[in-house]
Amino acid sequence: MRLEILAGAALDRVLPALAGLRIEVFRDWPYLYDGDLEYETAYLQSYRNSKEAIVVGAFDGGTLIGASTGTPLTDHAEDFAAAFEGRDIDLNCVFYCAESVLLPAYRGLGLGHEFFDARESHAQAWGYSKSAFCSVRRPVDHPMRAKDYNPLDPFWRKRGYLPMEGVVAQFCWKDLDSSTATDKPLQFWVRDLTATP
Repeated sequence: MRLEILAGAALDRVLPALAGLRIEVFRDWPYLYDGDLEYETAYLQSYRNSKEAIVVGAFDGGTLIGASTGTPLTDHAEDFAAAFEGRDIDLNCVFYCAESVLLPAYRGLGLGHEFFDARESHAQAWGYSKSAFCSVRRPVDHPMRAKDYNPLDPFWRKRGYLPMEGVVAQFCWKDLDSSTATDKPLQFWVRDLTATP
């Protein structure tokens, strides 16, 4: 297995595979995302077009088996501005660790840490002092909750991330068991990149 920072032509080559991987992984709990290849391909162009964005690909041989993305939080200002209203935080200082997707067979091998390491190093190189991401919040009694699901909160806390009290964004997508898209609450977590976790 190997990790590769994907940019330019290298990113273009894997965009279809990355879009398909996102749809496959995000079908699972807690996302339950009924993905659309056209939307995913268009969404991923934002990483192609931002000079400060990063896409990290994980490969087994020539097959993309995981990926992780990051971008300045200000690139998502329209989506997340309301969540930060009234908060004493400069969004220009925050790097957004957007998504990590990894096929189930490759989990537990340390790639999650490598994804965060790569994105946090990238953020620090661009001068960001904080790193943040969102986790989707679902009711504990949700009928589609996976019985064997283990929340990633301990992993995130070990890396130095803490949930930001009251900083919850709303993002809209279509669930697998729904005919229409609905808003979902996304809890922001943050880490000070100048502190050692």
